[in-house]
Amino acid sequence: MTYCEYCRDNPDDPWNVPYHDTLYGFPLDSDDELFGRLILEINQAGLSWLTILKKADAFRQAYSNYAIDAVAAYTDADRERLLANPGIIRNRLKVDAAIDNARRLVEIRRTHGSFAAWLGTHHPLTKDEWTKLFKKTFRFTGGEIVNEFLMSSGWLPGAHHEGCPVLDRVRALDPPWARMP
Repeated sequence: MTYCEYCRDNPDDPWNVPYHDTLYGFPLDSDDELFGRLILEINQAGLSWLTILKKADAFRQAYSNYAIDAVAAYTDADRERLLANPGIIRNRLKVDAAIDNARRLVEIRRTHGSFAAWLGTHHPLTKDEWTKLFKKTFRFTGGEIVNEFLMSSGWLPGAHHEGCPVLDRVRALDPPWARMP
């Protein structure tokens, strides 16, 4: 069953349906929101997406509203604060990846102007090429994390299947995947 079918068949799901209908696959331009989506996808590794959706507000609060510069400036005390926060996933590798990835994004913004511009510079790539690039650039970014991050933020197709009414709304926003040759 696809995510679209699950949401269609479970219209009262208070977590998945709103995410599917208003966020999943919709193009993101804000660097902080792209960073936030990357944090969520990294933290989902090994867990259910429902767990992440239920903790999404806590993640946003814990990681300074996903402000890249703020997270990049986190200290050891901030790291310990995150590791003690029961509202998020308290995995040292994932916490360290978020902080380090913020620092890498600061550098990417220096060289490319924005995270979105950096993505645009490399677009389009195959899933395998994206994965290699992300592994070279960021921490804790395996193939599934990269694929879901790119689909969920509009850079790769596949978030919604043909026949899903949300797909037409996403297409109307001209996501990067729709501009692929």
